[in-house]
Amino acid sequence: MNSSMFPNLTFLSFSLLLFTNDLCTSVRQRLIALITFLTGVFGDETEYVSVMEGDSVTLHTGVVKQKDDRILWYFGPENILIAQLNGKASSTKIYGRVAGRGTLDSQTGSLTITNISTTDSGLYNLKITSKNRVSYKTSIVTVYAHLPVPVIISNSSKCSSSSSSSSVSKCSLLCSVVNVSHVTLSWFKGNSSISSISVSDLSISLSLPLEVEHQDKNTFSCVLNNNISTQTTHLDISQLCQPCSCFGPTRPPVFLIPVLLCAVGLLIPTVAICFRKHRGGYQKANLMKSGHEAVLTIKEREHKIQEQV
Repeated sequence: MNSSMFPNLTFLSFSLLLFTNDLCTSVRQRLIALITFLTGVFGDETEYVSVMEGDSVTLHTGVVKQKDDRILWYFGPENILIAQLNGKASSTKIYGRVAGRGTLDSQTGSLTITNISTTDSGLYNLKITSKNRVSYKTSIVTVYAHLPVPVIISNSSKCSSSSSSSSVSKCSLLCSVVNVSHVTLSWFKGNSSISSISVSDLSISLSLPLEVEHQDKNTFSCVLNNNISTQTTHLDISQLCQPCSCFGPTRPPVFLIPVLLCAVGLLIPTVAICFRKHRGGYQKANLMKSGHEAVLTIKEREHKIQEQV
């Protein structure tokens, strides 16, 4: 029997008392006793349990079994029987999904499940039947998978400055994890969280960006956590954040602009002088070559005239 089927007995008790103000004391006392009994019979308790995959978990009854008590454990909204501890004989039986992994304490009826998996998450309903009453308890179990270690990469395709007039370049980073659920991924600067993103359902990939200055001396870390565990990766700025080559898309430092202008101013005259010297030497060489050829021509003509004579 599921306790959620019953009305709110506390509200019912106050309602009945409002209508019994005019009744005699003995009648009122009997009504109050009846309401107290019903609350004990149909009242329930909820316990929330978180556990890491592969560990063991014990769901407690909170009672010591009496001679004639019968303790039953059910799983899921369908109330599938998975374990029972019978009355006088105190014999235990384990069924279904926890068979081979479940045990019942013979003194209390508490259920222990070993090597628990994420598929064991859900509702565990307890029903204790004794001579004079029936009590219920619900345990909501959440099994968390082991967390992966966050991976930090440098987005080398991005290289920016903090403003158009700033000479401080920034490094673009990305922290990522895969195949996670019910987690929060955060960037920390020292001990303070500066950004975070959470996911409930299974996420194939979860990423969180960050921009830092190349010369930033603060400590940064990427943290993945759920309710019971944490994985942390610390950022090594010197390794992942190299200055943008050739200033990248950012402007060169302002103090270098005059130096560059002076260098260009000195380079142009030097190139012009070298060009003129090279050109003058080339013209002189041509002139000497022409004069030499003219002398040879005159000597050849004189030689021919002598042969004719």
